[in-house]
Amino acid sequence: MSDWFERPPHGGPAVVSRRGVIGGVAALFGLPLLPQMATAAGRPQIALPNDLGTREPSTIASVKIRQPLVAMTFDDGPHPTNTPRLLDMLREQKARATFYLIGNRVAEWPKLAARIADEGHEIGNHSWSHPDLSGHGDAAMYTQIDRTTLAIWQATGRPPVTFRPPYGAFTKRQRMILHQSRRMPTILWDVDPRDWKRPGAAAVTSRILKGAQQGSIVLSHDIHRGTVDAMPETLGGLAGRGLRFVAVSEIIGWPRWQNRAFRRVETS
Repeated sequence: MSDWFERPPHGGPAVVSRRGVIGGVAALFGLPLLPQMATAAGRPQIALPNDLGTREPSTIASVKIRQPLVAMTFDDGPHPTNTPRLLDMLREQKARATFYLIGNRVAEWPKLAARIADEGHEIGNHSWSHPDLSGHGDAAMYTQIDRTTLAIWQATGRPPVTFRPPYGAFTKRQRMILHQSRRMPTILWDVDPRDWKRPGAAAVTSRILKGAQQGSIVLSHDIHRGTVDAMPETLGGLAGRGLRFVAVSEIIGWPRWQNRAFRRVETS
């Protein structure tokens, strides 16, 4: 087993006060909580957990801040063709984003994961093989997460510091023990354009522009071509409202991921 310890950060002060995160981030701005619903194939649909509390520092879905910041997040990659297109779009917009990557995809496309990090974006942990973790025991849960952390470390030279559960399916107990044992908060969202249903680029753009506000964490999936096609108009529309794009670490008040130095320590 490996553990990662952080050396003193080299960056400046955090953009957002973390006190605001712990003091009430999970209030979710009154967001409705949706039950986990099974599809015809037996796989859960993407939904916020139905056991979210109003004061739960292990779980973050949006942030109450005064700055005009928004966190765009992209799940399930890296994708060999869509992710490079998206990276080009983000560079053109001078936008930083967070990519919640699946471990076995990182292992398959490590150079693409490295490009994400090298271009200033953050990488988060999205499990090794995208199972519904809410039905897994602790050992299986940790295997899914730790194996992915190691793959990201091997590809980029740094471990992920946040986790997003596949489908949003992660119990309160799991969120708490992950936070306690791995120091990783669970990052959810307050804007879901339901791009995983493939509604087309115009619908994805419309839903994000309608739902996003300062402090929002936007869920999307760069494995879908329509989602990537939607990004130029989406990013332009949000920027036109004065919103600036930052990674998840920044919006919750931590230093930029690239400004943190880690060392790996083998533990028993």
